Amino acid sequence: MFTPKNILVPTDFSKYSDAALKMAIDIAITHNANIYLLHAIDDQMHRAVDYRISYEDIKQIEKDSIIASKERLRKQADDVVKSKKVKIILDVKNGDPAEVILKEQKAKKMDLIVIASHGRPGIVKYLMGSVATKVAKSATCPVMLVKPK
Repeated sequence: MFTPKNILVPTDFSKYSDAALKMAIDIAITHNANIYLLHAIDDQMHRAVDYRISYEDIKQIEKDSIIASKERLRKQADDVVKSKKVKIILDVKNGDPAEVILKEQKAKKMDLIVIASHGRPGIVKYLMGSVATKVAKSATCPVMLVKPK
């Protein structure tokens, strides 16, 4: 029987991510597992150099973004987690979200990824792709997609 002990839950702070976190909490309580709540900050800020923003300003923006993201993670965890039975580790990383998720999954030996699917309709889904699709295709552990209701 599959009994995950370490569950990775990527979040973009949306209501869809809240639903994925709630699902992960139920699984964690059942299996006495830990949850790693992760937010990836897309590193597109480096393109700002093309707009004459100094390197120092970019680094300060990145630092401020990490601090703000950690505060939002803590708030999301506090708002969603009602059970004290679950250990939640919060983390923020810079980089392409799908790549960051996959790297963290391998580095921390995650047993399961619970990720929200935003459910983009029609051709938009196929043209843009999605972080959830990329993660599901490339992860080396099971991936649970939580779809919007």
